[in-house]
Parts: sequence; structure tokens; C-alpha cells
Amino acid sequence: MKTTLSPASPDTRMQQPIVELLQKQRAFFSTGQTLSLDFRKAQLRKLQQAISQHEQEIFDALYADFRKPELESFVTEVGFIEQEIRLVLNKIGNWVKPKRVKETLVNFPAKSYIYSEPYGIALIIGPWNYPFQLVFNPLIGAIAAGNCAIIKPSELTVNTSAVISKIIRKTFDEAYIAAVEGGPETTQQLLAQRFDTIFFTGSTHVGRIVMKAAAEHLTPVTLELGGKSPAIVAADADLDLTARRIVWGKFLNAGQTCVAPDYLLVQEEVKEELIQLLGHYITQFYGQEPATSPDFARIINGRHFQRLKSMLGNSSIRVGGATNAAENYVAPTVLDRVSWEHPVMQEEIFGPLLPVLTFREIEDAIRMVNSHEKPLALYFFSSNKEQQEQVLQHTSFGGGCINDTLSHLANPNLPFGGVGGSGIGSYHGQSSFDVFSNQKSILKRGTWLDLPLRYPPYKGRLPMLRKVFKWL
Repeated sequence: MKTTLSPASPDTRMQQPIVELLQKQRAFFSTGQTLSLDFRKAQLRKLQQAISQHEQEIFDALYADFRKPELESFVTEVGFIEQEIRLVLNKIGNWVKPKRVKETLVNFPAKSYIYSEPYGIALIIGPWNYPFQLVFNPLIGAIAAGNCAIIKPSELTVNTSAVISKIIRKTFDEAYIAAVEGGPETTQQLLAQRFDTIFFTGSTHVGRIVMKAAAEHLTPVTLELGGKSPAIVAADADLDLTARRIVWGKFLNAGQTCVAPDYLLVQEEVKEELIQLLGHYITQFYGQEPATSPDFARIINGRHFQRLKSMLGNSSIRVGGATNAAENYVAPTVLDRVSWEHPVMQEEIFGPLLPVLTFREIEDAIRMVNSHEKPLALYFFSSNKEQQEQVLQHTSFGGGCINDTLSHLANPNLPFGGVGGSGIGSYHGQSSFDVFSNQKSILKRGTWLDLPLRYPPYKGRLPMLRKVFKWL
């Protein structure tokens, strides 16, 4: 998810429309209208209706941008968002209520609560790989939490960004929710302003720039980044099922998925059998000529096509390998004889190239994973429950699956996010509400009793206070 962005200061004359838009949103937020539960639910229903009305337009835009199959567009973009809205509408009434927590004897008589309040004005910067879902999913959380928001869709998906902006303009007043289109200079102008929270999805490189800009205003940030997510395959795995699920997870959206299996770590005695099965399922899914398949997407642009093509050298291509610059087409490809020093292992691939490495013992695989940056996802295939727990306990990653790929994203009750270089903060379901909310801790103290132990003079009270603290 690479985006070109310079940390240099933008032209202040170009910032004026953005400054005015922010002023409008701050004025609207100050009215308190966004705090009402009825208001929040009404806005979510308006968004739900707008998405439904523009569904075919969204599908057409995604196809125009990178030939995304309609079924993938529904499952990973539109349907994903519709499911999220339904969940939030069903649960938000409980989420907004103050949560009572256990009190301590020291504060007797008192009751303690956690109140969730909106941050204020949220900036949401979306990526190009799932350009619809990864803008609207955080927006749902921002609305549910009671914020105003400015969204910046990706400039690389021109058609989808235009539909997103159209939906936002038709559905919301810009003083409440607005979309700002443009390239890196627009993102730069937005980041120069003071927002109350920033939500960014993209590359680790740009994530650092976003975090640096946010630090100027001490703005809290959520960073949904990426990294090299491994799929580890033990010798005792159901290899046929494993291959089918890896091929699906890897080549969905032509591999342009932040949680796609980035590389395989396969126990050496089953490597050859697994590679054969991978080839079998690639053919079964996409045919002998995947370039003619209606179910296989294209690379987003020529720059990313050339980047992926350059990774094919100095390795053994076991499956695929075909490219077509005119269509930005890279075939589903399996690479063998890959070392950790190979170019394909130096950065997140973000495309349909699947390098295969081997290990002898499960401890070796764990050591290899832990010697690199913490990944956004990890997938482990094994029928051994002890080994499953061993991998889960001894590796650090954002989220993942046992004996599957990608499917953890389909459960909105599971927080989604990274760790370390793969991200900061989580969202989906209630986690989306929480990430756009400030948690206020409130103690409500009774007035009918006021013990004098805490007030000066303190002489002689320490022994009694020691006893009180032991009772807590």
C-alpha cells in the first residue's frame, strides 16, 4: 500500500478550502447534534440506503479501476460495509451507555463509570487496494462514536474515489461529513491541520509521515499498515485443504490485500506436494490462462506492475510467472528457491507472487518469523493443537487464523489491527466505536459520609491507612 507523500510544508494558499471546511465542521460539532443516539443512527441508516442505491455504480468503478470481479467487490467491499452498519445499528444503544465499573473502599460512598465521548473532527485517509471498504469502515465507527469526519479516498482509484465523493456529497452536509479528493499534496495539506483524531490505512513508510504530522498537534492516531504476513504449513496439515485456502487468500484481489499470505514457510518434507497442490488450485480457480479469467483482478497501475515484475528475477518460477504490461497483469505465481535476501523478501509484496521457504522444526519457523518485523497477520496450518498453541504463544502479530487465511476479518466481533511496524490501534465492530471515542473516567461521590482520614493533619493516621489499603 505505497503512497508518495512528502513531509514538506504545503502552500498555505492551497490550504484555505480545507481550513474553511474544518471551521464548518468545528462549528457544527460544537452544536452537540452529533451526540444524540437518534442522530447517529439516522446518519448510519442514510449511509446504508445510499450504498444500496449506488451498488452497481460502486461495482462498475471498482472494475474500471482494476477489473475487480463483481463477487469480490460485493464480499470484500459493499457487503462487508453493509454487515458492519447492521451490527452497529443493533449494538450502538449499549455502546453509548456509561459503563459502571467496580468501586474501591477508599472512595466509599461512590460509584465509578466510564463515559465514551467523541473526539471531535476525524480525518480518515484511505488506501487504494480496497478503496471503498477501507474508507467507509472507519467512517462507520466515526459516525457511531459521534464525530464529524473528513475522508480522503485514494487518488490511485480514480473511479471509485469519484463514486465515494458522490455518495458523501449526496448523503451528508459537508459541515458534518465531507470527502476531499486529490493527490499526495492534498493529503499533505490535510495533515498540516489540527484534527482531533487521525485514522490512516496504508504503507508503513507513509504511516511514519502521518504519525510525525500528528505529533505536531498531539493528535491521537490509528495506523492500519501491513508487513510480510507468513503462512506456516506443518507436515501434519491437511495439504489439499491448506493449498485451496492459501490460493484463495493469496490471490484474492490479485494479492493486493494487506493481510494476504505474503510468503509460505513450509515444513521441508511436504514442500513439493504443497507446491503441486497450489498449482492445481490456481488452475482450478482461474483456468489454464488466468489472464482470460473474469475472476482475477489486475495490478492497480504501471508503477506497481513494474515493481512486481522486478521481483521475479533470481528465483525458480514453479507456477505462473506471465506478465502483460499493457493490462498491468501479473499471473498467480509461486516462487521456489527463495532466500531471505531475495528482493521478493525485502518488502511487502502486495501482488500475486507467493515465495516458498522451508523449515525443519516448528521452533525454526517461529524463530524466522520473530527475527523480522511483527506482521499484520499470521496463518498456521496444522492438525496438532499443541503446535497451534505454541505458534500462537511464541509469535507476535496483529491477528490471523488457524487452518485458514483472511477469514478473521469476516467476524466484526474480532478487533482488527497491527502491532509494531504493522500498525497501531484496532477497529471493526465495537472496536471501531472505541477507537473514535475518548474514554472518560468519572467518579460520583456520595455526600452523606465524609471520612476524615485523607485530610490534614496526618499525624497518627498512617497505621490505619495501611490497614485500609490492605482491605482493597
